[in-house]
Amino acid sequence: MKVTGLYAGKRTTFGPKGEYSGIDKRPVEKVEVNELGMLNDVQVDKRFHGGRERALHQFALSSYETIIKQCPLLHKKAWPGSIGENISSDTMADDTVCIGDIYQIGGIKVQVSSPRIPCWKISHKFNFKGVDKVVASHAITGWYYRVLESGEVKVGDEITLLERPNPNMTIKRFVKLHFNRKADSSLLELASESIGLDPEWKEKMAKRIR
Repeated sequence: MKVTGLYAGKRTTFGPKGEYSGIDKRPVEKVEVNELGMLNDVQVDKRFHGGRERALHQFALSSYETIIKQCPLLHKKAWPGSIGENISSDTMADDTVCIGDIYQIGGIKVQVSSPRIPCWKISHKFNFKGVDKVVASHAITGWYYRVLESGEVKVGDEITLLERPNPNMTIKRFVKLHFNRKADSSLLELASESIGLDPEWKEKMAKRIR
């Protein structure tokens, strides 16, 4: 596994109300990363993006193929980095990455903390209604990392899986459980007990179980 792309953005106006956002990312060759993410990247809405539990976002390259298949008119718009992610790798996807996975990515060590649940900003970014629903229904949300060790990452760096404490809880399975309102409570409990899961998600799952 290798880093095939890195993306960082600045604060820009976005949406019908002219709100600020950092979803508009541009390719970069190398970045310095600390516990809050890339030093040259902006995360505006800290309720949903950024912070120690959501320091970096990765989105699968194969997921763009799904988006284009479902929304063919986006074939010139849906390219790596356009959904607001920080990292690309051509061999990692939502059905092969698990909650709690620990990876060495170049000079940093990271742990998968949670999925990224899509919002209206994705559809607005592409100027195409319903892209967020495609992402949700196909469980291709991508995932967030917490940074365990700071350092530098470059395009072409190796990505090495160091630990996999929850081999049966892929991002795709977790997201499907989240959106399944009839999910069995035992499965929700299994998801909530995933080692390395963002504490905020643990509480969300606990509320579902109750």
